[in-house]
Amino acid sequence: MKSQIEKRLADLKAEHEAGQKMLAELDAKRAGLVQTMLRIEGAMQVLQELLPSDEANNATVTNLPHAAR
Repeated sequence: MKSQIEKRLADLKAEHEAGQKMLAELDAKRAGLVQTMLRIEGAMQVLQELLPSDEANNATVTNLPHAAR
């Protein structure tokens, strides 16, 4: 009985260690993904800030019902 408990404990410790390693890898991937998303969001913001001047010029031409008021 004792040897079965010791084997099960060793198996659980190995599984726990493997889980900790996987968790660390996932945390690193998550951190990298967060950084990538922040860069993308920054680029999107810059592009959105460039658009309003073009949209304002186009709004007077394409939005005729509002322009007629």
